[in-house]
Amino acid sequence: MNNAPANDNARKPPSAEAGVIFAGHVHEVTVHADVLALLPDPATARPCLDIAEDAARAIHGTMAVAHVGADPKGMIAAPEEIDLQMLRDRTEGSPRERFEQVARAFEDWKQDKPGRERLLLDDCRGDLSRCVTAETHEAALVVAPWHGNMDARDAFHDLLFHERKLVLTQPCGSYAGNLLGHVVIGWKPHDHVQDAATAARRWLAASDRVTVLCVNDKPDGSYQLTARELLDQLGLDGDVAAISSGGRSVGEAILDFAKSANATCLLIGAFKHGYFLELLLGRVTYYLLSHAPLPLMMKH
Repeated sequence: MNNAPANDNARKPPSAEAGVIFAGHVHEVTVHADVLALLPDPATARPCLDIAEDAARAIHGTMAVAHVGADPKGMIAAPEEIDLQMLRDRTEGSPRERFEQVARAFEDWKQDKPGRERLLLDDCRGDLSRCVTAETHEAALVVAPWHGNMDARDAFHDLLFHERKLVLTQPCGSYAGNLLGHVVIGWKPHDHVQDAATAARRWLAASDRVTVLCVNDKPDGSYQLTARELLDQLGLDGDVAAISSGGRSVGEAILDFAKSANATCLLIGAFKHGYFLELLLGRVTYYLLSHAPLPLMMKH
């Protein structure tokens, strides 16, 4: 696992003048990494970094780290949006101060374990959507928070719905490690789940155990049949399990199974019904994001 230095628009990380010399090189290395830890929010930086490190190591791939943040000075947006971003300075600090908080969290994480010294922090501030595109467009997997400050929430939305990336997000509680000990795939025979599993194939192949979980199968067993076809198509060894949700929601049933099976990661096709409809109706993706005690891998 490797990567390198920091890039900046003003682009220079605190106390890292040497990184500026290599800024262009660092950005090139960043965008070509297998796994990118995207850090828009200092509060969620450490679990994202830990998970990204494990995800890169599992496939013997490269890891990169980047900060993205909205900055009104670099935005082309409606005046109302500019005003909203400027109001954030009162509670969250300026764009520069928010970046410095992320950079400090990153440097503290680097000091905790040998072998992280080659990782440096890339940085993009301005129009957030353009920054997300610039930093993530070639990454096979992006580890990012789904909640936190405004940058975190907006970046997560862009990753799923604009960039259509495979995204891995931190659990609701603390991250326990052993990311790929047992991956459970929440399965229905829909394209968005198939796409997520296909995009995640390298990580599924590196897992100690894979289970494809069918909730509320059809009477003809078609969910289980297509689940076995999925494993065959991807060339994976794995189990197929079928359960009934009973009086629970599908999200509750998935988490109950994950707990009983000692799952370490969940893989789903995200937001089949769209982001805002899921928020309104409380459907599966939003429930899992809000309650899952283990990392959640997804693709829209």
